[in-house]
Amino acid sequence: MQRSGNTYTLDREKALADGLRDVASELRLIDPADLIAFIRTERLANVANLVSSSTELYFKPGTVNFGHSGDLDVKWGDTPVISLDMEFRHMQVNVYFRLLLQAMQAGVEIDYITFDAASPDPHENTRRLVEAISAARVTPIPSDRLPAVVEA
Repeated sequence: MQRSGNTYTLDREKALADGLRDVASELRLIDPADLIAFIRTERLANVANLVSSSTELYFKPGTVNFGHSGDLDVKWGDTPVISLDMEFRHMQVNVYFRLLLQAMQAGVEIDYITFDAASPDPHENTRRLVEAISAARVTPIPSDRLPAVVEA
C-alpha cells in the first residue's frame, strides 16, 4: 500500500508485496465474512490455519507467519479492508508487517524490519530483503517479476 515515507521503505514494501502477491490472492479466495467473523470473535487460530494453508503453497515452512492479530475496516457502503499482522523471517532478515486485503487488491505496510549484520547502506539492505524473499519461496520469483533495487 503506497504511503509517504523514504524511498527505501517504499521499495521494501513493494518488494514484499510483489513476493506475497500469490499468498494474498489465495487469501482473497476465502469468504471475507469468514475472516471478519474469525477476527471479531478472536478465533485467531482459525485465521492462522488459513494463512498457513495459503503460504505453504509458495513459501518454505516457517518463513511467513500470521502474527496472531488482525484488524477490520468494515463500513456500510465501503469495501471491507482486512488487515492481518504478519511476520517474514529468512536469511537473517526479519519483517513485521500488515497484509491488507481488499476486494480487488492487496498491499503491505511494514511496521518493523531488522537485518542481522545490517549494512550502513539502506539500498544494500533492500537488496538483501529482495534476495531473502526470493530464496524463501518454494519456487523462486522469476527475475522479471523482482523489483529493481535502485543504487544510490
